[in-house]
Amino acid sequence: MGRVAVVQAASVPFDAEAATAKTEALIAETAAAGAELVVFPEAFIGGYPKGTTFGTAVGLRTERGRDEFARYFAGAVSLDGPEVQRLEAAAAEHRVFVVIGVIERLGNTLYCTALLISPDSGLVGNHRKLMPTGTERLVWGFGDGSTLDTMDSPLGRIGSVICWENYMPLMRQAMYAKGVQLYCAPTADDRPTWQASMVHVAIEGRVFVYSACQFLTIADFPEDHAIDFEMPNGDVLMRGGSMIVDPTGTVLAGPVFDEETILYADVDLEAKYRSHLDFDAVGHYSRPDVFALTVDTRARDSVSFAGP
Repeated sequence: MGRVAVVQAASVPFDAEAATAKTEALIAETAAAGAELVVFPEAFIGGYPKGTTFGTAVGLRTERGRDEFARYFAGAVSLDGPEVQRLEAAAAEHRVFVVIGVIERLGNTLYCTALLISPDSGLVGNHRKLMPTGTERLVWGFGDGSTLDTMDSPLGRIGSVICWENYMPLMRQAMYAKGVQLYCAPTADDRPTWQASMVHVAIEGRVFVYSACQFLTIADFPEDHAIDFEMPNGDVLMRGGSMIVDPTGTVLAGPVFDEETILYADVDLEAKYRSHLDFDAVGHYSRPDVFALTVDTRARDSVSFAGP
């Protein structure tokens, strides 16, 4: 038995230092409330640039758009950078496991990444979003199968599937096969339809689901940052909707909309084991004689150097 926290808050877009400081404070707050695992939203450090066009259309880029991308690039973090080191230190100090969405900078490409941080071992996983959705592909690269990472904890095995990756059935099946018990879903999807998906995942995988979304407004962005479209919820860019679901599909906390909050719920793996009496998607309810899935977990580098 242990306690898990799901953070619903605004990031500090394009400012890795400020976003990291906010994260450190939230780790301390959730640990003080008894949490042993804390889950943050997608792109919490680096920012989710909702409504931003980066000055692009088919066959067209603008200088303003390149300036916007340069600021976004500068606000990203590297895995060996000081921001990640500070997150590792905060996890160790407060004895809490951390799953957090960041914008990762590797070379000249950005990735939407979920970091898995252990209080004992530091950064043990960095899952890069396999399939950026829609125009996210303009500013984020594609992850590969080498980052389908999990980490073990006293609460259970933890894994992360980011936003609309959760709509990829084979991705979910791969994560179930990796033994995920605490299924973390950092997201930017604040629509009511998302909650039904999270309940489905919990029942399908017989997993605890922790869905974390930001509550983000235009005021959270720098004053000179342009939003080129009229947003459907006015000045609110992301409404939240974070929630916690158990392996039977019972909602333990949330969803909460239109405010910053922290959700808490206890996890007891016996509830998962009991639920497998009649269903195991990768075990006794599978049909490997009919269906098979092969997952390529090799790193896909664009350039390989052979020789001394």
